[in-house]
Amino acid sequence: MEGFYTMRNKCVIALGFFDGVHLGHAALLRRTVEEAARRGCTPAVFTFDRPPKEVVTGVPCPLINSPEDRRELVSRLYGIREVIMAPFDREMMTTGWEDFITKILVGRYHAVHLVAGHDHRFGHKNQGTPELLQAKCRELGLGCDIIPKVEIGNITVSSTYIRRLIELGQMERAARFLGHPHTLTGAVRHGRGVGSSRLFPTANLAVPPHVLVPSYGVYVTRACLPDGTNYAAVTNVGIRPTLDNGADVTVEACLLDFNGDLYGQTLRLEFYQHLRHEMRFDSLDSLRARIAADAETTRRYFEENPV
Repeated sequence: MEGFYTMRNKCVIALGFFDGVHLGHAALLRRTVEEAARRGCTPAVFTFDRPPKEVVTGVPCPLINSPEDRRELVSRLYGIREVIMAPFDREMMTTGWEDFITKILVGRYHAVHLVAGHDHRFGHKNQGTPELLQAKCRELGLGCDIIPKVEIGNITVSSTYIRRLIELGQMERAARFLGHPHTLTGAVRHGRGVGSSRLFPTANLAVPPHVLVPSYGVYVTRACLPDGTNYAAVTNVGIRPTLDNGADVTVEACLLDFNGDLYGQTLRLEFYQHLRHEMRFDSLDSLRARIAADAETTRRYFEENPV
């Protein structure tokens, strides 16, 4: 659990899975950082490496973000300094709610204040509730905040709702509920070489396991490189029908005005707008012309909406 066994700092800990790190989570995370600053403690998040529901039911649950993206987002956007990415194994699954608080959060991770959402459930068979959490914190002399739900236009901000928006390619609406552009991070892998040799140089992104792939199509994106530089990019998500890619799903980003080798590097893509559906072209020349037009649209988007 990444160094927390040896950590001795007192912590204010936010509880949750934080898929998407959306505006509902933002209220928890801001409260955590605020209380940690007041107490002179470390602001931390306790989360799991995989969805408990998936482990318990055996039904796959594609996620908005990989564990690495969740870690990066809570740190970069909200100032969380420590992320406890606990394995959801049999021991964790069978730990009672009281032991989860006393033995794990307090005993192992030195929590002095806990922050949770209005619907947070925890412990064996989800028997822990916000009300029980507050009562146990009072008994132990811990601080505790329960954050009410956040709504936008009478719709509750939730990972489930945002997941559906991404499945539909509605990136601008998803960003409204996330509070930031949808993010997908992965290693750049070797593709078939058609893009670089006959079309435009592209970065072929490996989608992390169990992560949701956006609706097939072409998107206005921004590519963020490990060295901190970023480039406007046209990104295609899908099966590349013109190039007869078969059934393999690819995420290919064409970085505008970039020259260099990205193979093996980790690239963060931020999705801003769905441009068009994926389509089959009669020739590579037709495809090249359309990509050039998409590139100009992408340039205009960032000129009119500077990041």
